[in-house]
Amino acid sequence: MTRKAARERTLELLYEAEAKQVTPADVIAGLPLPPETYTADVVGGVGEHLAELDEVITRYAAPEWPLERMPVVDRTLLRIGVYELAHRPDIPTAVAISEAVELAKRFSTEDSGRFVNGVLSRIADELRGDG
Repeated sequence: MTRKAARERTLELLYEAEAKQVTPADVIAGLPLPPETYTADVVGGVGEHLAELDEVITRYAAPEWPLERMPVVDRTLLRIGVYELAHRPDIPTAVAISEAVELAKRFSTEDSGRFVNGVLSRIADELRGDG
């Protein structure tokens, strides 16, 4: 599975967790086969660091866009992107941002790509200084 496909699967699993109001770990545990390693790492990491990720996103998106007002796909992609920026130094900054933007354009609203790009770029400046 390509990293691009793994990110899409990660989005699906985290979206499912939110829709069912269960933890990402519960979604992973309920799968008939374990997901690809990268997907499992990011889904688990987002679940483990959810409060931290949401705090960072809130600082950069609010007050205009509190988490609960964001489309679920955008919120989920921001969590994935911030997790990669904060906890996956092996993922280049540009890749974390561009992959999230591409998925936002495919699966969310017309303005989502621009929104996700803006928020993640500002967060990358803080977390990595190279956004």
